[in-house]
Amino acid sequence: MRQFRSFYIRNYPNSLEEAIEYFAVFGGLGWDIDTDIPLMELIEELVLDNYGHLYNHIIDMTLGDTINHALLSGIALGDRRTHSAFKRARISEKAGLAAIHYLCQTGIIEIEPSREDPAEKEYPAQKLKKEIEKHQISDKLNFTLPFMRFWFSFIAPFFKGIQEGDYDKVKKRIESRELSFSSLVFEKLSIELLKKEFKDDPIVEVGSYWDRQVEIDIMAKTASGKIIVGECKYTNTKINKSELTKLKEKSLLAGFEADEFVLFSKRGFSNELNALKNEMLRLYSLEEFKILLEEITPDEKIQGFPKP
Repeated sequence: MRQFRSFYIRNYPNSLEEAIEYFAVFGGLGWDIDTDIPLMELIEELVLDNYGHLYNHIIDMTLGDTINHALLSGIALGDRRTHSAFKRARISEKAGLAAIHYLCQTGIIEIEPSREDPAEKEYPAQKLKKEIEKHQISDKLNFTLPFMRFWFSFIAPFFKGIQEGDYDKVKKRIESRELSFSSLVFEKLSIELLKKEFKDDPIVEVGSYWDRQVEIDIMAKTASGKIIVGECKYTNTKINKSELTKLKEKSLLAGFEADEFVLFSKRGFSNELNALKNEMLRLYSLEEFKILLEEITPDEKIQGFPKP
């Protein structure tokens, strides 16, 4: 949330949609950018043309360790689950856990524990070693900077071509995944919006839920014990009633009864779904995310990567 507000105050995008999609690429970089320039042009100018400078800074963060880089690529290109990242990276569990320990300590990634087997909600340094030793390989791993996720999703896999000045493959890859790539940012911001909306009955626990059978974008618990489940759809179509039906089915399959359902949509909702809105169903379109940007001040700017 701090990074998103910092990005906004630096660059003042023209819309929330633009803010999310540019933030998914440049979030955490800490550079002033011109969001009136098409995203792909900015990627070429600021990232691809500055590959060497950015690579050297990332090497400083990761120690240039091949296992660290393999793991980060495995996280970026997969479903973020620990065991899947190890498999993609082609590294052993022992090597992977050691890499996680280092990358968490340096703040490059953070652990999102499985809600199926609740763990500590935070991972300060004194708790991290204990959690790693528990071998919780069903947990997920998150990048703390959106730009690092972008780098290991799109830049690192095509480094040879980029070094030679051939950007065609990386551009095609970005264009094919541009919309879906922003979905994770939208999901994280949806959680922040949900926390703001439940002021009278504060949310005390929130995150994604997954087990061997089902995955749900948001599962939250309030101070009064109320269970809230939600889904986030960052697509160019409106959400209809079938999405609510699927969410209810997934909740039952996961084995818990929700007190409230929440849907977040980039493009809004069908008339049929809007008509169902009540105390057990909350609907949030992109316009309502403006609350996250209220009372922003210039001192919220966060410094990031050094400029070339």
